[in-house]
Amino acid sequence: MSKPRIVVTVNGDGQVSAETLDILGEDCLDYIAVLEDLIGGQVRDSSYTADFTRQAQHVQERQVNRDVDPA
Repeated sequence: MSKPRIVVTVNGDGQVSAETLDILGEDCLDYIAVLEDLIGGQVRDSSYTADFTRQAQHVQERQVNRDVDPA
């Protein structure tokens, strides 16, 4: 998986759009306020990307030590 990022585009008429990439699940929603602060505006329209329905996969390793009585 790629590194999470936000792509911001400014059109010729000054309209700003942004898209989150590889930010899975609802985590992308945390960036809305940050983007509004950065551009000094408010979100007028939004939609979910395919990443919204994807979940991060966390790998958990566990080591089990057992005393084994040699036969």
